[in-house]
Amino acid sequence: MALSQEERETFLAEPHVAALSVDAGEDGQRAPLTVPVWYQYTPGGDVWIMTGRDSRKARLIAKSGRFALMVDRTEPTIRYVSVEGTVEETVPATREQLTEMAARYLPAEKVAPYVDFAWEDHGPQVVIRMRPRRWLSSDLGSV
Repeated sequence: MALSQEERETFLAEPHVAALSVDAGEDGQRAPLTVPVWYQYTPGGDVWIMTGRDSRKARLIAKSGRFALMVDRTEPTIRYVSVEGTVEETVPATREQLTEMAARYLPAEKVAPYVDFAWEDHGPQVVIRMRPRRWLSSDLGSV
């Protein structure tokens, strides 16, 4: 059964690990790049991810101008939300954004050590904001 707009936006706002897909753009010679990512979303707003400024993912997103995310769960019911849209902006990431993202996924006591490590080790990062344009969603219940 399809989810209502409120249900799908609420589900997407939960801290799931998403599968990000973007066109690999190699004349049909490769499938889309699909990788797990952390993301941030507030209902009614844009989705944003953080990635290495010079990563393959960032280059492919810049080239295509769009990407898709899919999040799911299997308990207590089988539910998924997939969202696809256009890139609205790509900007240098801040330490505050890295802290916000880490706090979404990590226990409180692990956030500061992770941020210290990632800020020094991962190199320059960018935040890519995507405006959701197309949604697919379903809750299959407890099949």
